[in-house]
Amino acid sequence: MNTTNQLITDIKEGKIAPIYFLMGEESYYIDAISDYIESNVLAEEEKGFNQMVLYGKDVSVQDIVSNAKRYPMMAERQVIIVKEAQNLIKTIEQLVDYAKNPQPTTVLVFNYKYKTLDKRKALYKTLSKAAVVFESKKIYEDKIPSWIQSFLRSKQISITPKAALMLTEFLGNDLSKIANELNKLEIVVGAKKEITPEIIEENIGISKDYNNFELQKALGNLDHKKAYQIVHYFAQNSKQHPFVLTISILYLYFTKLMTLHTVRDRNPGTVAKALGVNPYFVNEYIAVSRNYPMKRISGVLQTLRTYDTKSKGVGANLSSKDLYNELIYNILK
Repeated sequence: MNTTNQLITDIKEGKIAPIYFLMGEESYYIDAISDYIESNVLAEEEKGFNQMVLYGKDVSVQDIVSNAKRYPMMAERQVIIVKEAQNLIKTIEQLVDYAKNPQPTTVLVFNYKYKTLDKRKALYKTLSKAAVVFESKKIYEDKIPSWIQSFLRSKQISITPKAALMLTEFLGNDLSKIANELNKLEIVVGAKKEITPEIIEENIGISKDYNNFELQKALGNLDHKKAYQIVHYFAQNSKQHPFVLTISILYLYFTKLMTLHTVRDRNPGTVAKALGVNPYFVNEYIAVSRNYPMKRISGVLQTLRTYDTKSKGVGANLSSKDLYNELIYNILK
């Protein structure tokens, strides 16, 4: 399986394929590879005559092939990038003949976002033999904090575990969106600095005290007062804190606590791997598990399912405030 770093390393070393078919749900890596090819394969003086950007909604497969078959002018190769190539989904199989015999002096790049080729059909099978096919998959949300840390490490910036979780909660698993916010924070903190919850609160507007991370911590510690304070804030700011997101995050949290009860080896590394969390939080999970034996967790998970249904208007028509208050009461009772 090709990785982004591997593809870029190959290009740097001059191992350039005639076709790059970049597809999948996660647009961040598709853009990263495509942008690198656009910026680096040709010298600046070669780009005027030999680099072209096409858009799938404006061209046909035949148009693309026709351009791909022409020869470069005063350069070793030409680069053609087809953006929004997913708009060609109904006709993309027409590319198969060209894929069988691509022009060796053309680098043809397809940005086929949010979709993938049918692996049973001829085009995918042909490209797999003669070109680079890269599938960019969505990263699960529990992997995002580690991705954030890795992204910042490459810029010589560190981030506290809590700050990484705050960003994950606020931004979800949209890597392009996350990278954009991290680049803004890089300007604020500079290299060899640490991003803290306070910096995120000041520059992105996420409250360091009133967020789902703090809510799950309050519930875990049976801190009634803090839990009600947080959900009161959520109810007053429901657009920034939708009930469905809180339910989802709490469900994941209590599912991890349930998993913890099945892990016999309490080595921090073993526990962290089993739960899919940063080792920094292992002791906290172990402490909280004493407040929530398996039977109680089963009840909490059922409560979360019940209030997820109620939030959709099934069997109840409660305000956001009432939903939150009833949820917390039933978890902590």
